[in-house]
Amino acid sequence: MDTAPPAGGLPAELARARAFLSAFARRKAARTAVFPGGFAALDDAYALSYGDNHLLVDGPTDPERLPAVAEELLGHLPHRSVQVLGDEAGRACAQPLVRAGYAHSEVLVMVHTGPVPERGGAREVELPALRGPVAESWRRFLPGAGEEVVRTLVERRAARHRGAPDVRFLASHDEWGEVVSWADLYLDPATGTAQVEDLVTAASHLGRGHGGVVLDTALRLADGAGCPTRFLTAFADDWPRRWYERRGFVTVDTVHCFERS
Repeated sequence: MDTAPPAGGLPAELARARAFLSAFARRKAARTAVFPGGFAALDDAYALSYGDNHLLVDGPTDPERLPAVAEELLGHLPHRSVQVLGDEAGRACAQPLVRAGYAHSEVLVMVHTGPVPERGGAREVELPALRGPVAESWRRFLPGAGEEVVRTLVERRAARHRGAPDVRFLASHDEWGEVVSWADLYLDPATGTAQVEDLVTAASHLGRGHGGVVLDTALRLADGAGCPTRFLTAFADDWPRRWYERRGFVTVDTVHCFERS
């Protein structure tokens, strides 16, 4: 596998992670609409999901035009969501979008640089096994959300199978066989890239090591699939980023997220 820095001057792992995020959004979408510098990823089946209906800026664009582009391409939705890959590009887009009423947050792209864990222990599961635990977690994270929103956030996981050549749902179980921690693993061996996404542990089992079991299993599986670039994303202002750092992840990029109800 070629590990030299790709054209454009970006470090190889950063470039692979950024390309993977863009490709995943394109493939997962039910349909896309292109604009200069990016595209809208859309899926009417999950119209209430920001993650399934948003603009993704992955190239040079006109920041001043973004609010109007969002109105044009997302105007049929109850929300507006724009994601900009890269710190410099995101900061250039921030002022026009914030002026237009968008809330701004930063998500870190973190690449695993530590040794591959020797132990795992999580098992691959299907979506039905996750419906109950995932629904409960969303009620915890979004206590004011209605049941239709929760249903959408649970069922949208099915569309993720389109996003990568190999998509797996991993879970750690308690002594009674109940799912208590889970994550997605997206594998693209052709590019040597893997992403771990949506790592969550049930509130009743926090601090018992289940999240580490799921993450270690994902890293082992990614290594076994021939993916030397292994990454995840974490909110810049939330505690999990520190936990990931202790487990060998370093920040290589930033995704700037802009949302408006």
